[in-house]
Amino acid sequence: MNTDSTLHIEKVTSTRVGEVDFDNLVFGKTFTDHMFECEYKNGAWQRPTIKPYGPMLVYPGMKVFHYGQAVFEGMKAYKDENDDVFLFRPEQNLERINKSSKRMAIPEFPKEIFLEALNELVRLDKDWIQKGDGNSLYIRPFAIATEVGVSASPSKEYKFMILLSPVQAYYKGFVKVLIAEKYSRSADGGVGAAKAAGNYGAQFYPTSLAQEKGFQQIIWTDSNEHKYLEEAGTMNVFFRINDTLITAPTSDRILDGITRKSILDLAKHNGVNVDVRKLTVSELIAAAEDGSLKEIFGAGTAAVVSFISHFGFKDKIYELKEQSDSFAVMFKKQLNDIQYNISEDPFGWRKKVELF
Repeated sequence: MNTDSTLHIEKVTSTRVGEVDFDNLVFGKTFTDHMFECEYKNGAWQRPTIKPYGPMLVYPGMKVFHYGQAVFEGMKAYKDENDDVFLFRPEQNLERINKSSKRMAIPEFPKEIFLEALNELVRLDKDWIQKGDGNSLYIRPFAIATEVGVSASPSKEYKFMILLSPVQAYYKGFVKVLIAEKYSRSADGGVGAAKAAGNYGAQFYPTSLAQEKGFQQIIWTDSNEHKYLEEAGTMNVFFRINDTLITAPTSDRILDGITRKSILDLAKHNGVNVDVRKLTVSELIAAAEDGSLKEIFGAGTAAVVSFISHFGFKDKIYELKEQSDSFAVMFKKQLNDIQYNISEDPFGWRKKVELF
């Protein structure tokens, strides 16, 4: 149990928001005035604190640097035309970071403290959230091992933090992807289902090889046979063959994406036929060649829905024609309309931030 769960708030003396060019943001490079942190020591989470954003003291012997005990989440806040601010399914993000933490032997973070801190932090920095399509406040909760010592054992000390970053659309336009034939994102029994920092670091090299060939991202395949299609870059991936939407089932290799779950619910709501199953590379190629493959799109917090125009496999490139009845366009609009408080929310996903 926490030694003191009372949220302590230290406000900045003056805001930096006037210094920011919101029309030319680089994703995830600009941070707001405040951040949240809470330390875990002596078997308990200590006093939670919101404080001015800035550097922190680290030691080279911290275990996070040596054994990679680090997990994170990605979520967003949105502002509607009335200047009200909304979060999208925040309880799901907490649930997932705690699952990731458990897999990485990191103590789970208390729900009540997380939700209170999140509301207060977003409330304090609400002026950093811009209205309009594509604009949002990216929220990055994360936990790292902070105990100093290089013995190969779990840390006994941790830091849980939340950073805020104003952003615009992550991907604009269409994306070309390469189907992986050698490298894999994760393996059976591994940490693929966790948002562990090392998962993403391990993707950078094979992705850079794909980029050298003119692709932006990779569609990952299974580590055993490179036979089954699993994820696209840092996103879950959907395939539309004729009028059936296909996506891989979650497992210990595949992240249980919140946007993925939301799209599956929207598909059911719209009467779209969904098939959650393993899809082979050979099935995808056959569908592309006979014309039954209509769409491929990625789904994740940063991009929401990312449209894929081409995919490459074994030195051949397959083009996907734009669809007048695009599932991807429909789902993105419906999600955005819920997130920006434009439409009704029949699912109860939208959570209003208490600003006063």
